[in-house]
Amino acid sequence: MRTEPKMLSGRLARLLRSLLGGLVGWGLGLLSMGKITAAACALSFAASTAVVVLVANMEAELRWAHMDFEVGQVADRDVIADYPLSFVDEEATLARMEAQRSLVPAVFRYLPDATRSALDAWDEFSAFADELALRAEEEGLPPAAARVALQARFPGYFSALTVADFFDAENRAAFANYGREALGAVLARVVFALDEAALGGYNPDVVELLTTRGGVVAVRETVERSAILALRDSPEAIARAVGALGQPPEFAALAGELLLPFLRENAVFSDEDTRLRVAETMERVPPAIRTIERGQRVVRQGFVITSEEMQYLHALRAALPAQAPRGHAGTIMLLAFFYALLVLLRGKPILGKDLPPGQSCLLFALAFAYLAGAALASRALGGTGVFVSLLFPTALFVMLPAVLAGHRAAFALALAFPLGAAAAGFFDIGAYVFALVSGVAASVALRRAEKRMDLIKAGAKIALVNCVALVSIMLTRGADVSEYPQMLALAVLNGIVSGMLTLGLLPPLEHFLNSSTTFRLIELSDLNAPILRKLFTTAPGTYSHSVMVATLAEQACQDIGANALLARVGAYYHDVGKMENPDYFTENQGDHNRHDDIAPRLSATVIRSHLKIGVEKARQLGLPKEVVDIVAEHHGNSIITWFHQKAQEQEGQVNPEDFAYPGTPPHSKEAAVVMLADVTEAAIRSMRKHTATKMEKFIQQLIDDKVAHGQLARSELTFQDLETIKNAFVKVLAGYYHSRIEYPKAQEAGAEAAEGAV
Repeated sequence: MRTEPKMLSGRLARLLRSLLGGLVGWGLGLLSMGKITAAACALSFAASTAVVVLVANMEAELRWAHMDFEVGQVADRDVIADYPLSFVDEEATLARMEAQRSLVPAVFRYLPDATRSALDAWDEFSAFADELALRAEEEGLPPAAARVALQARFPGYFSALTVADFFDAENRAAFANYGREALGAVLARVVFALDEAALGGYNPDVVELLTTRGGVVAVRETVERSAILALRDSPEAIARAVGALGQPPEFAALAGELLLPFLRENAVFSDEDTRLRVAETMERVPPAIRTIERGQRVVRQGFVITSEEMQYLHALRAALPAQAPRGHAGTIMLLAFFYALLVLLRGKPILGKDLPPGQSCLLFALAFAYLAGAALASRALGGTGVFVSLLFPTALFVMLPAVLAGHRAAFALALAFPLGAAAAGFFDIGAYVFALVSGVAASVALRRAEKRMDLIKAGAKIALVNCVALVSIMLTRGADVSEYPQMLALAVLNGIVSGMLTLGLLPPLEHFLNSSTTFRLIELSDLNAPILRKLFTTAPGTYSHSVMVATLAEQACQDIGANALLARVGAYYHDVGKMENPDYFTENQGDHNRHDDIAPRLSATVIRSHLKIGVEKARQLGLPKEVVDIVAEHHGNSIITWFHQKAQEQEGQVNPEDFAYPGTPPHSKEAAVVMLADVTEAAIRSMRKHTATKMEKFIQQLIDDKVAHGQLARSELTFQDLETIKNAFVKVLAGYYHSRIEYPKAQEAGAEAAEGAV
């Protein structure tokens, strides 16, 4: 056999594995350090995927060489060996091993406990019989009562006649020793528990008996099958033992009836030891080696291919030297198009938003894992049929981005991933259709998931869709009915396992990417969270204000189609910075306003500081970036008008920037809605009479003011959205204030005063 090409192939494989590991490690390393862009990540994983696919294609090409021949087919060409080869004839080796297996003896284990149990039971019987006899002599116990008591103690052991003869025997007291000697002699021969079904296929002439001491085999004996004593042969064995011991005829007449119930099988068949014995024998069987000479004509054109020639072809195929695979350039181009498609799919025109770098890299990492996994599955199963996609959890690779990046991204990947695997040659049309349907089902199944257990329910739904898709594919291919149960079981398992794996992988990915998934936002919306309980304790007015802002923001976002859950969570945490100085904010003050004691400029500084403190606290809590952005942007860079005007009255001309919040205008619809809900709730609290018409006009003024000062310019809110938001605020506030009593001393304040309070 030529060895040099295989050495070259091994070196090439090691080189490719090293390159692959380096590329993936480089990409993931930069990602973990936060120093990677989406483009660099895409390039890294694209190169890694190319390596995996090319290696898989090369190995697949070698594996399928010459596979256009079949046994019984007339060869259309000659096949000549161009190098010598020695190989193991698997069929001949298997036949040789089967022949040796039939010579392996079945292994039994001797059970000393069974022997002791039998002798102890006889001793118990003898002692009880002696006790009954003694009572009959001393207490006048009738013989019939003694016989009944003995049969009651050992029910079903003896007939009434045997018991009567036993008690009537003149030398009955000596029967105990006679019985123990005879019983011990029979058990010493070893009574085998025979199971002909279990012994089938092993040596028909002998068995092996193992005796262990302390868990270690002490004695290994070979016993002729003809000499084996079974329980059915026990009456004859007892008679021979009694005769050999020279015991009296009076006992011999009863020995068989008395001793047989106490006899035990003390050697049982050991399946484990027998298997080990077979394995040891199989290891010693030398393989059947066949050789192919250089220039030997393995297959002749025009002749029918035999099974032996097919073995030669398989051997040549397995030993083919590594060669440059065809179509490498085409494969690389297909992969380039695939990753270009992913770059396009992750863009704002498709998803409606720009993915952050972490989520973009996750998308490319999943693409790499999907194609690499499809390559490995196809290689392991030796084909590209639907069986490959059944064992490959496409739904898992769609469910993860569905939760982390959104349903649009998941749907896009559900279309792209199976297409990439099919283009790379790992899926045929059946596997592609199954993977496509499974992926699309996964992207749809999680649309309304709000609890982590919904992932398991989604897995069940995917399993059902998998079954429908599989039945359709199998019907079109005319599959045999016997194939359906196994294939359907795999389809169900595919969906259920995908849901379970998503449930397990999601928490670390959420933490790693700091994503604002629905599940995480629901957990953060718990008002019993320690930070919110602390806010309730230290700044109860701010807490009530935050809850009301959350209600307003959630309703408005629902009406305009924004992320209502994100807005609610952002509203809960938007004023956590006020916990440091709660008494300086009007919602927490009593009769005394602490700003009356300090200069307006200092008051503005205290008010402004809650924004920076809130952002720091949000980051310390590990809140998602989207929530932190809401905390940072809920005031934008607007001016604290109340204190700015007061400072102008006291100091004359002042710089407005000294009284502006240190934030930026909102960049998302949710942050903008929270800003509007925040100023609306604070301003409405100061109104004297809460009528729907009055509140509508007042809220419109507040919104117009934010628009005029450019606070909503980057939020992508349309005028229609603003109208919808206003109506949502009016609807919520009208329901909240409809039963409030109007107090005579309440004074109406304008929007500017309200803005200074928040």
